[in-house]
Parts: sequence; structure tokens; C-alpha cells
Amino acid sequence: MRPYIPKATFAFCHSLLSSRFRPSAASPAAPLLPVQAILTTAGLSPRHPELSLVALNSLLRVLARGASSQAHPLLALRLLLLMLSPASPLPGPDHLSFPFALSAAAAAHVAPPPGPQLHALLVKNALFPSDHYVTTALLQLHAARPDDARRVFDELPRREAIHYDLVIGAYARAGMAAEGLALFRAMFADGVAPDAVVLTTAVAACAQSGALECGEWVHRYVESNAPGLLADAFVGSALVSMYAKCGCLQKAVKVFEGMPERNEYVWGTMVGAFAVHGMAREAVACLERMAGEDGVRPDGVAVLGALSACAHAGKVEDGLRLLKEMRRRYGVTPGHEHYSCTVDMLCRVGRLEDAVGLIGTMPMTPLASVWGSLLAGCRMYGNVELAEVAAKELEKLGVGADEGVYVQLSNIYLDANRKDDARRVRKLIGSRGLKKVPAYSAVEVDGELSSFVADDQAHPRRFEIWDVLGLLADQMGLKSDEEEEETTFLLRPCITRKTNLETM
Repeated sequence: MRPYIPKATFAFCHSLLSSRFRPSAASPAAPLLPVQAILTTAGLSPRHPELSLVALNSLLRVLARGASSQAHPLLALRLLLLMLSPASPLPGPDHLSFPFALSAAAAAHVAPPPGPQLHALLVKNALFPSDHYVTTALLQLHAARPDDARRVFDELPRREAIHYDLVIGAYARAGMAAEGLALFRAMFADGVAPDAVVLTTAVAACAQSGALECGEWVHRYVESNAPGLLADAFVGSALVSMYAKCGCLQKAVKVFEGMPERNEYVWGTMVGAFAVHGMAREAVACLERMAGEDGVRPDGVAVLGALSACAHAGKVEDGLRLLKEMRRRYGVTPGHEHYSCTVDMLCRVGRLEDAVGLIGTMPMTPLASVWGSLLAGCRMYGNVELAEVAAKELEKLGVGADEGVYVQLSNIYLDANRKDDARRVRKLIGSRGLKKVPAYSAVEVDGELSSFVADDQAHPRRFEIWDVLGLLADQMGLKSDEEEEETTFLLRPCITRKTNLETM
């Protein structure tokens, strides 16, 4: 049965979250005033008999996880404080209260973050690591910090599939696929059978890192131990994507064609697989096949995949026609992502003026991806004037806070032999203390996965690697500048992990 909470409370929550209430920071009790206002205005005093723990947990859930018009994580945390206060007549929180509070902590972007305090409170009240719901919510809280998630995971006396999935996913999102796959292997040593969710996450990590052998092993495991999961939309789509990204398009097509039922998500993945390989005709053909074979209408993601395929294949006219006709043919209104992809397509073939013209016709304000595509095209074709326009627009959007924009602009100036302008931009980077998020890549050779991070200097064989990459740079004709040693094009390996799963 759904937990009871008075309708008046829900109604007032909704109005409060979209209205004017602003507590006064002058009062030490200010953080609690919004919650007290919720209760009072709803006609519920803190001693109201209907304010049971079940009702308060329902209110916590709405504030922490409700729809966007209802969710207010800070109010959820303030309600928890009110429930914890010794002077409060409200019931104290139980093991069901804290998962909602942890969800609120994950969504509340405040400093200092409330997560560590909640973690300590859970330990103090013996809810961690013993309670399943609390443990799962705590791992979700640390999803953006894989090292913290792993520390929580390592403390668990009993680990379930969902716990492995959360940590493997945290590693994958942080670009640490090798660590995620190592944990996936550890599942089997711990005697935990992976479910569809874990398998999907593991295959996605293989795709991200290019670990084909690992992905093939997972595929064989599913075929031998859980063949029914090959019909699962998420597992099947993950395998299609993994094979395509690892260069095995034929295997991706085989998995796709072998699925008994294919929804729009599966079809969109197959369109994206063709896009990765620049097969525009096949990608567009998928859009036409969807309705005829499975009664599925293409969505915006599938159309975007076909546009991307046209961009990679250089089929500009086909891509422009698709953008123009997508609403009529598929009922999909072009969104920002479709325009961004088309701008990128035009820039790839040097039609920079046409790209600018398309930007001018966009029915929405161009975002960073559009101007970033134009800037990259200007670098490729040496158009300084349009590069300056794109850089200014990116700065207006706040993307200028990233070093990458200025590095590209500086390189464009260098290519045009405008060294004074390049030097000026470099000084701007230093004076503003700008930093670029390091890029990374990975490669699997003979079951061994090596990850690479830009500008890393920790690898024991870094000098050999730099020599080889320097030779490659010379052969490719890459330019170097004496003043730019810190921005060399070289990628330096930082981690090596074994991913061979045959020994399990």
C-alpha cells in the first residue's frame, strides 16, 4: 500500500517549491523554517497525529526524488535535521528515511557537501554497512567519485549484484574502465552472478575502453549461462554498441538481427553503430526499416545517429536533406543536437560559411557544441576570422573558462603565422589560471588493457613512449612550437590492467 500523506501537504509542497519562500539567514533556525512552513501552512502542527513516520518519509521522498516541480533536495535535508533534533516533537528518522536523505544529498549542490556527515551518522546509528537500502543509496551518492564508492563497497560484509553495478558504473563514467572490468571479474570470484543490469554496465565499459576480448567473453557467458538475456533490449543494445565501437560491425549486425524484439532503443543503437563506421546509406535505411519490420517509429536519437553517419561519410547533401525532411518523414522536430551535428558535418568538408548560415537559421539559441564544431572546422581549414567569432560566442556561454577553447584559437593563430596573437592568447590562459580537463583513451592488446591520459608523467616507460610518439609526430608533420612544450600533442600511458577473463 502506498504510504499515506495528507493531500494538503503535497499541494503546499508543490506551491512552495515554485514560489517565493526565502528563509532569513539571520536566524540560526533559518534552515528549518521552510519545512516548518510546509507543516504549518498545510494545517499540520509538528504534534499533529497524522504526522506519522510513514507520512514524513513520504514527504522526504517527494522532496528528494519527486518530479522536477516538486523536488527540493535542500528542503529534504532540512526536514531530516528537524526529525533529528532532540527538541523536535517529530518522530525520529528510521532506516527508510536515510536513503531519501542520501538521494537529496546527491542532488544538493552545496558546500560543504552533506554526504560525509550523513555517512558518519549512518555508521553511528549502525545503519551502515548492515542495511541494504542505506548501503545502496550511499553507493549512489558516491557515483561521481569512484574511489569513494569503492571504499564504501569494500566495507560491505555482503555484496549483491546491484552493489557491483553501481561501482562498475562509477568507474566507467570516470574513464576508469580497467578498474571497472577488474571488479566485474571479482564478482565471479565472490560467487555473485551478474544480472542484466550488471552485464549491460560491464559491456558498456568494454565498449568505452575498446576491450574487445573482454566484451566477447561476456557475450559467450550470456550465451552459455543466460541465453534469454540476449533478447533483453539493454543487454542486446550494449553488445551491438560494443562490437561496433571495437571495429566488429558484422558481429554487431549479427547480434542485432538475432534479437526477437527490437524497440526504438535497439534500433537507435544499430543506427549509431552504422554511424561509427561512416555507413550513411545503411544508417538511413535503418530508419526506413524500423516502422516496416517492428512497427517502431524513429525517435530523435535514431535520426541523430543517421545524421552522424552522413557527417562521418561526407554525405553532406544527404544529411542536409535529412535535417530538412525529418519532421515530415519521421515526425521528429529538429533539436539542438541535430543542428549541432549538421554544423559539424558542414565544417568537416570546409563549408564554413554554410555552417554559419545554418547557425543563423536555428530556431533556438546555439549552444557550445555548435560553436565548438565551428571552431574545430576553422582550425582544420585555417579560417581565423570565423574562429574569432566562434571563440567569442563560446566565451559568452562560459565555455571560455576551459583552456581548450583558447588552445585551439592559439593554434589557429600559429597556423596563420600570427605569433603575436598566439602569444597573447597563451598569456591569457596563464593569467586566468585556466585548466583543460585531461583527455584519455585506452587500447586492449592480447588481453592487456592500457589506458592513456594526456600529459601524464607516471608511466615507468614514458621516455620510450615519448620517443616513439615524437617520431610519429614528425612523420605526420605535426608542428611544434618552442613556447608550447606544455601543450604537446603526445598522449602518455598511465595505467595497465589485465582484462583476460578466460581464467575465471
